[in-house]
Amino acid sequence: MNSLSTPRPTTTVRAVPFYSRAFTFSRRNPSLLLGVLLLSVIVLMAMFASWFYPDDPLSMAGQPYLRPGDDSGYPLGTDMLGRDLAAGLFHGARVSLLIGFVSTTISVVLGVVMGALAGYYGGQIDAWVSRVSEFFQAMPSFIFTLILVAVLQPTMNTVVFAIGITSWPSLGRLVRAEVLRLRHSEMVHASINLGAGDFRIIVRHILPNILSPIFISSALMVAHAILTESSLAFLGLGDQNVSSWGGMIGAGRTVLRTDWYISVIPGIAIVVVVLGLNLLSDGLSKLNDPRSQR
Repeated sequence: MNSLSTPRPTTTVRAVPFYSRAFTFSRRNPSLLLGVLLLSVIVLMAMFASWFYPDDPLSMAGQPYLRPGDDSGYPLGTDMLGRDLAAGLFHGARVSLLIGFVSTTISVVLGVVMGALAGYYGGQIDAWVSRVSEFFQAMPSFIFTLILVAVLQPTMNTVVFAIGITSWPSLGRLVRAEVLRLRHSEMVHASINLGAGDFRIIVRHILPNILSPIFISSALMVAHAILTESSLAFLGLGDQNVSSWGGMIGAGRTVLRTDWYISVIPGIAIVVVVLGLNLLSDGLSKLNDPRSQR
């Protein structure tokens, strides 16, 4: 009687938090860990740029053409105008990250809104969003960005706006496909039967289930934005009042054979940040893949 009346112990299954899975997975996936480390170095450079180099990085600091390693107080040397390359590198990290993240935020907002409306409602709204997306994809995004910056004057605000407004169609198509897949799921039908509105269904039930591909695509979009800004600055269409890696490369291309370090040092910085973002995106995609976790 006592054995029958004694309740059996129940086992509770607790969901493993995302950060715990990420930490465990990063030990088995070096690409994610390496990407985070590379990005951490660039972020720290941007955060402490004014602390290490409080002066204007565009002002003349020493003699021109001082090579790296010389006993001159400039560890990375100076360019043809006597500007400290280390100061330009640190302050350029701030500019590149700022443009990359702000323009990506604009693209993500536009892509999520347009894709969610097209995938959820379909019909005329889907057709209209598709036409707008095709308009932005009619020519390469870099050419479109270059035209906008050239017409609207090359400033930081213009560069951010041009990159953000031309980079959303790919994410919009991804969000549209994911929302279209979830639109006819049992979860959405149950919410409709309970009287939930369209906005609540999209925000509370659909979008949280597609955050993973959005985050993965956002990391690649930041890398694309940094490359686009560097290319514009290399062509002389960047903001001349700030120090950027692309501008440093463009300034040193005339003396590339004799003083190669002026262009190579900021080029290495661009490679590091883009590589870190690509490794981060690859690690996040594997983290959300059940087969990789097994």
